[in-house]
Amino acid sequence: MIQDLRLPALRRFAIAISVLNIFGHAVLGFEQSLAQLFASLATAYSVEILLEIIDAWTSGRRPRFMGGLKTLVDFMLPSHITGLACAMLLYANDRIMPIVFAATVAIASKAILRAQVGKGKRHFFNPSNFGIATTLIVFPWVGIAPPYQFTENLGGIAHIIVPCIFIFTGSLLNTKFTRRLPLILAWLGAFALQAVIRNLIAGGSLTGGLVPMTGVAFLLFTFYMITDPGTTPAKPVNQVLFGAGVAFTYSVLMALHVTFGLFFALVIVCAVRGAALMLLGTRKVRRPTAVPAREPAPVALRKAV
Repeated sequence: MIQDLRLPALRRFAIAISVLNIFGHAVLGFEQSLAQLFASLATAYSVEILLEIIDAWTSGRRPRFMGGLKTLVDFMLPSHITGLACAMLLYANDRIMPIVFAATVAIASKAILRAQVGKGKRHFFNPSNFGIATTLIVFPWVGIAPPYQFTENLGGIAHIIVPCIFIFTGSLLNTKFTRRLPLILAWLGAFALQAVIRNLIAGGSLTGGLVPMTGVAFLLFTFYMITDPGTTPAKPVNQVLFGAGVAFTYSVLMALHVTFGLFFALVIVCAVRGAALMLLGTRKVRRPTAVPAREPAPVALRKAV
């Protein structure tokens, strides 16, 4: 029997991102305000519950968050992660509404943008990434949180220890629980390869193409964003194609001088995968079922007699 590791992974991811936000605002020097953080969480929680109530009412079932405190906490884990991610990765100066917008779009995308997978429907966009990318388009003056905020207040050997912690915990989480190690390796290898290819073709700086891989923001994207088990393939071969596809799309966006290419590349690849899932689901629905041929009239008459 295959063990479902999604819930254990969500619990550990929620703890990790919560610790990071607490440590970030208390020690690291995160640029965002606490008001933005709490507004993002409140929005994510409320939209998640509201959409679940609507879905439960239309389906004639009991809301999934009912059944005790443990059930409620487990149900809120995805929205907790999304709310923290939107507040941590976006920088909107002192404005709160763009962060609220990002959290709303992120949670709503799970209920609206879905494809047939097996016997049910699942969302195919990474919620946090989709909310962030949409906000960057709708509010052009909003940017991504400055990468230096993760190490700004650190000194000495701490600059090395903190990234090593991200690598260790991220590798452990994605090896033992999400099972997305092939995706990570393909993403890292393809990212390095596209930097080399761009250097050979366009003559750009190879160091400039590889240096993003040394930042904490890149590590967060690698171990905690692109590996979302709910919106990435499960088969190793498909994981490799997914990870390499994001890196290839990123290289195209870089050639077109599109900023924030990591987030837009992931959105594009998720959209392509979602379209493929929709097409596959449509073909399965339209596939004709075998109907037993009717018996010849004389045979049927003899049986009746």
